[in-house]
Amino acid sequence: MPPEKFQWKHLYEEVVTTGLCTGCAGCVIACPHDVLGYRDDQGVYKPFHLEEGYAPDNCSHGEKSCTSCTRACPRFRTWESEIDEFMFGRAREADEVSGIYKDIVLARAADPVIHEVGQDGGLVSAILLYALEHDIIDAALVSYLEGDGSTWKAVPGVARTREDVIASAGSRYTYSANTLAYNDAIESGAERIALVGMSCQSSVPAVMKQRKAGKVARRLTLNIGLLCSKTFDDAIFEELFEAKYGLKRADIKKMNIKGVFQIWMHNGDYHEVPLKECHAWTREGCNMCPDFAAQHADISTGGIGAFNDWTLTIVRTDVGREIMDGLVASGMIEVRPGDDDPGAIALMHKLAKKSRTRWPEFAVAAPRLVGT
Repeated sequence: MPPEKFQWKHLYEEVVTTGLCTGCAGCVIACPHDVLGYRDDQGVYKPFHLEEGYAPDNCSHGEKSCTSCTRACPRFRTWESEIDEFMFGRAREADEVSGIYKDIVLARAADPVIHEVGQDGGLVSAILLYALEHDIIDAALVSYLEGDGSTWKAVPGVARTREDVIASAGSRYTYSANTLAYNDAIESGAERIALVGMSCQSSVPAVMKQRKAGKVARRLTLNIGLLCSKTFDDAIFEELFEAKYGLKRADIKKMNIKGVFQIWMHNGDYHEVPLKECHAWTREGCNMCPDFAAQHADISTGGIGAFNDWTLTIVRTDVGREIMDGLVASGMIEVRPGDDDPGAIALMHKLAKKSRTRWPEFAVAAPRLVGT
């Protein structure tokens, strides 16, 4: 960023109130003064300033030149080109709509338990287990289902053991700012932390490192991004699934999206809901997000291919390649060429290009112009 002292008032005016804010909570965990809170209720997934005596757009620490929140925001100013240059040492080419990467493969967990409980083959769970067991990370920031899982409320949490990884497996399709589990991780002594997050969250570690956001950036050592075109507000359960289809959230066992919203019930029933019916419950933070392909992760993953138990896996960094090579060598995953499913690769590029058209005219040009 330019040398000006950009602070909370700039972030509030340019990102939080304009629709650019994805609710990733990077600013919240980067704040060294604990004056930023986070809302995730009533359709709101945004940070807010909680310092008494100050307006929502002002901060006493910002007035004294604290810039931590803007340094941590992956939607502030020229975030995309800054991160590309930092991570890859170059600007992306016009046709690299899905970001810069080294390899594309199909992968799945070899462990039958992890394969069963995971989404689309359990690759992410296998990565976390490998990193924990080989002393690469101390903990991972993930999401869990609240309580006994019957509410389907996704909440941030920390995975430190195999049991934790298994409990966190699977996709929610509602939003969880997994970054918010950061303080719990460091309070338990973790110094090397993996982040598993939606595409918007996967830009947080890189932008923090590029803008020198301090200890938080240094501790985020492994970044696993989830391909994501949108997430939905929790109200979709009552207002659509139950009201129209009679599907109560407490009776839902598993969900997936494969052209339709797939729902499996505990009693064995299976239902499909057309995605066009779900669009009304799209989170506000997804409407302008240009990043489908988790373009700044070490490894980006998504179950968008023809094979339901294989994960499309985009390896972007040396760290990601080392992890994947280690997984293969240890026998923890099976891998096949990405070209085995050319349709999945084509779909990723198509959805990435479509997402880039969301980036608004009032914001910096880069995400909108590249590849369009």
